[in-house]
Amino acid sequence: MNLRGKRIVVTGSDGFVGSHLVPRLRQEEAEVIPVDISKGTDVANWEQVKHYKDIDIIYHLAAKTCVPATVEDPRETYLINFVGTLNMLELGRRSKIKNFVFASSYVYGHPEYIPIDECHPIKPNNPYSRSKAISEDICRAYNQDYGLRCIILRAFNVYGERQRDSFLIPSILKQIHNEEIELEDPEPRRDFFYVKDLVEAYVRAAEYSGSDFEILNIGSGVSYSVDEIVKTILNLSGKRARVRYRRKRRENEVMNTVADITKAKKTLGWVPTTPLNQGLKTYIKWHQDKASEKQAKKMSTL
Repeated sequence: MNLRGKRIVVTGSDGFVGSHLVPRLRQEEAEVIPVDISKGTDVANWEQVKHYKDIDIIYHLAAKTCVPATVEDPRETYLINFVGTLNMLELGRRSKIKNFVFASSYVYGHPEYIPIDECHPIKPNNPYSRSKAISEDICRAYNQDYGLRCIILRAFNVYGERQRDSFLIPSILKQIHNEEIELEDPEPRRDFFYVKDLVEAYVRAAEYSGSDFEILNIGSGVSYSVDEIVKTILNLSGKRARVRYRRKRRENEVMNTVADITKAKKTLGWVPTTPLNQGLKTYIKWHQDKASEKQAKKMSTL
């Protein structure tokens, strides 16, 4: 990698993936410009982002990501996810950046075949995935009309430190402390992979110059059921908990997803290097340390 001295905008810099990507880019001695709603910058507001100058690379990660929340408020979802993407593409066009790296996900819907490659039909089935599919289209438009190089990474089910509790794995870790885990459905399978592996794919994408437009799946190439994840976490944590499933299946539930990551391997020279057990073990320890710190802080105030 040769990112030393590059001026790199990272939207969603304080989010789950962004909070891992920013320090990794700084390790490469890049000059990172963090952009996040928590810092007072709304990417959907052109007036708040148009002033950034002398940029080499843009990572556009900022988005409304909680699927149930996007279903409840589709207007805000499309405003943040699509208009935010449009604004950052326009910023990239005006700045004549080298690469625009876009975070996409969940656009395949119910798979017609497994594993899913990048040629699989796009079948988004909720406001979140539709907003990502539409945003991919505008990335393609800016590439075709203005020559803006775009690399779209379609991440499958990433997990790791600082992920919100509403996602499966952090939800399980949170419930373990009460020695009782309650979930909806044990059967859906997902391609889980560790956040540090996703970050490495992003780093490689920043320096990619093989073509002007690429779409790449990022995942592990293996799927695990909800029940398998629960049992693995219990085994690795050494904890005991009563597990109860409500046997309630979400409407339009996708029952299995597995990424075909052949193209990412060939295009970026990227492969996931963190086995599920290793990633979960690291994440569990981090979660337990945070819980201990919180408890110690609580006791110190008594």
